[in-house]
Amino acid sequence: MQITDLQVEQKMWPLLRQAFRPMFLLGALFSALAMLLWMLVLAGYIQLPVYGQVLFWHSHEMLFGFVAAIVVGFLLTAVQNWTGLRATHGNTLMILTLVWLAGRLALLFGSYLPVWLVVSVDLLFLPLAAVLLAIPLLAVKQQRNLFFVPVLLLLTLCNGLMHYGLLSGHFEIQQIGSQSAVWLITLLMAIVAGRVLPMFTANGTMTEKVQPIAWLDRIALGGLWLIFLVQITNSDRFIPTTGMAAIFAITAIALAIRCGRWKIWITWRVPLLWSLHIAYWFIPIGLALFALRYLGLPISNSLALHALTAGAMGGMILSMMARVSLGHSGRTLKPKAIMSVAFLLVITAAVLRTLAAALWPEFIMNWYLFSAATWVLAYLIYVAVYLPVLTTPRADGRPG
Repeated sequence: MQITDLQVEQKMWPLLRQAFRPMFLLGALFSALAMLLWMLVLAGYIQLPVYGQVLFWHSHEMLFGFVAAIVVGFLLTAVQNWTGLRATHGNTLMILTLVWLAGRLALLFGSYLPVWLVVSVDLLFLPLAAVLLAIPLLAVKQQRNLFFVPVLLLLTLCNGLMHYGLLSGHFEIQQIGSQSAVWLITLLMAIVAGRVLPMFTANGTMTEKVQPIAWLDRIALGGLWLIFLVQITNSDRFIPTTGMAAIFAITAIALAIRCGRWKIWITWRVPLLWSLHIAYWFIPIGLALFALRYLGLPISNSLALHALTAGAMGGMILSMMARVSLGHSGRTLKPKAIMSVAFLLVITAAVLRTLAAALWPEFIMNWYLFSAATWVLAYLIYVAVYLPVLTTPRADGRPG
């Protein structure tokens, strides 16, 4: 579809031609920088002048700084394919990017700034992105993807709860905000994976596409919706622990069966596939860990949560960025060999942060530091490899 003037496009800075370009590049770079700073704080080498305190900064920024940037970059790029209308670009995209960047600087140097300024700047990014996403969807009256708009607004609510919990001194409200955001992003990953992973696998392995099973998807995604609703309303205190364990276990089993049908064993020769499959498997693993936690096993909330964040989010984001950046820049879907190293590094980061920390807790600080280091290396590899891809025109000469 020709949806823009090529001559006008060629005068535009390539970085601002589609949302994935600045959001992926800056989001990945920020991820590496934020994790490096966190590692130096844990090791006792530096102190940061952050808003609130450093643990809040770490959890908040990995969700609402890093992950939010990638989610927005993905959605504001995909909406052009969904609708056939020109998505956010040019000066509008530059303003959105600067709003995101201002939020990161405000949180990092928040101890020098008024609280109202930090909060208002930080809360602006996701609603602005929601509006930019809604405009083309409403213009063509596309209902199927319109639900992503309230998802961005729900993420804004989670962000607001984190700020309110911090400023009011109610740590439990801060936790509700952060963990609700994790479950909402996990739901988003499960929805997107269900749409694209069977197709990607079929195309990449030249095999028949696995068709979805409606009732299985309803259980898997319905279970995640239920967990999110229980979390954000703080309703788990009214549900017996065995009931909560059952919800997590049933959802984990449904998600595992769902992914098992996509045949990870046929993807080992295609890095863009096995990396996505492995990342997805961390979702049922995380759910299973929460189920065992509710049954009384000595599994910390942090450990189970990091299976979802370091494992599923870290892995899926890196793999999807590698794929989308190639596809939407007019290149073949064959990443450089070093990206396989990056995929393995981010998987290693998740394993060290979860399995190693659980099995050898006496070395837990070492696992934290090694995990952070492998994460930093993984995302720096992406930045180094994809910098020329994201900052130059499409290889096929088309707009975008």
